[in-house]
Amino acid sequence: MCRVLQVSRSGYYAWRSRPSAARTREDQRLAITVAAIYTQSRGRYGSPRVHAELRHSGETARKRVARLMQNQGLRARPRRRYRCTTDSGHTMPIAGNVLARRFAVARPNTTWVTDITYLWTVEGWLYLAVILDLFSRQVVGWSMSESLECQLALDALKMALAHRQPARGLIHHSDRGVQYASRQYQQLLAQHGIIGSMSRKGNCWDNAVAESFFATLKKELAHQTRWSTRVQARSEIFQYIELFYNRSRRHCALGYLCPNEFELCHHQSMAA
Repeated sequence: MCRVLQVSRSGYYAWRSRPSAARTREDQRLAITVAAIYTQSRGRYGSPRVHAELRHSGETARKRVARLMQNQGLRARPRRRYRCTTDSGHTMPIAGNVLARRFAVARPNTTWVTDITYLWTVEGWLYLAVILDLFSRQVVGWSMSESLECQLALDALKMALAHRQPARGLIHHSDRGVQYASRQYQQLLAQHGIIGSMSRKGNCWDNAVAESFFATLKKELAHQTRWSTRVQARSEIFQYIELFYNRSRRHCALGYLCPNEFELCHHQSMAA
């Protein structure tokens, strides 16, 4: 091989005994850290979020992270299509679109968005309702049920009200589904001085933040898992929302901070 490549034997053995270059050693160390972050996120993070995690620790270039992930065959889970689940074929009153796609909010507990989705298990469908605070994208209320009765949405709202205790005047945006237009739901909103807002007919983009959350949850959890029972699904969804999404998942709309950290920074800034 030395003869074919016109390399001296002494030069070859000198190269074999020479220590790796500093950049090569750094790449090797960094590749292990990148793989650990990727594994910790259960394969949910692509290079932007892995880079954000590393940058939080004081290192490194984004293109370098992308190269190291590519070399190891690490890539974020792809999105899948999902279907609309809104039942708006009812005669109950519909609120106007007060939110009007103003998704940038200056303070917490001023605007919430909510929606319901289907999740499949071997036992059958499990339905999930969530309420997100537009300021931090934090899930402030959630509920799961085997049926699409109004109580599913009510339980999520009651959790959000108990945890956040918002002032009167908060905007609550949903689709036109029967659960949100129901008398019980609207009465609870009115009791707390909450302003109702609903998407226009057939326009999912009016509630894009809630739709985006469900797309993320399905991409990062539901589409990668075959749940045998609803109990198993409930446990893993709880862990995803409370232990991963709210507390550690870095969100590109928040400067790659997680929702809890984003709110903490806001409170510290206001205190200062």
